Formats: sequence, structure tokens, C-alpha cells
Amino acid sequence: QVQLVESGGGLVQPGGSLRLSCAGSGSIFSINSMGWYRQAPGKQRELVAIVVSSGTRNYADSVKGRFTISRDTAKRTVYLQMDSLKPEDTAVYYCNVYAKITPASSLYNYWGQGTQVSVSS
Repeated sequence: QVQLVESGGGLVQPGGSLRLSCAGSGSIFSINSMGWYRQAPGKQRELVAIVVSSGTRNYADSVKGRFTISRDTAKRTVYLQMDSLKPEDTAVYYCNVYAKITPASSLYNYWGQGTQVSVSS
């Protein structure tokens, strides 16, 4: 089984920074993409940032220029550096890995347990 363990959430004032980490463990054959999603109360889960196997990165328009996604492939870890945080960034942030566990298996979405990010003065 694949497990994703997130860390780094918390409470921060507007304009502050946080860094989220997500470490993957278990039987992973190959990773197609790693990313971060978020879900605010009463809203649908949305993509925040994603990095695909080629290294290409994509961001939601709302976080471009403020958030940076990076990865350590050897450690199967993905990071999200969040700067200039705003109250509207408040949400539960979920790590996502789209991967195969064997050469013959299908790609499957794996999710972390979520970490709360709260931006408030």
C-alpha cells in the first residue's frame, strides 16, 4: 500500500509563509505526478499546484507567484512553499500522488490525510 504523510500546516498571519511536506512510502513503481489540492469549508476540492514526471509545474491562478511546488524524487517527497499567504488560502491541504504500484497496474490517485492551513490575524 502507498502511504502519504503530510506535515507543515498551521496558523499564520496574513503575509506570512508556511512550507508543507508530503512523504510517500510503500510500494511505488513509478510516479506520474505529485501535487497539492485544497478544500475550504463549503467548497469543492481544488488543485493548487502539480509537478509531473517531466518536471513541468502548473499552478492555480490564485496562487501563481506566491506558491512554489518542488519535489525530491529519491525521497518520494513533494513540498509546497507558500508565501504571502492570504485569508482566502485557509483550507485543508491534501497531498496527491498519481502513481503505479507495479509495472502492470493502472495509475491510481493516492491521497494524504490532509493538513489544516489557517491564515488569520
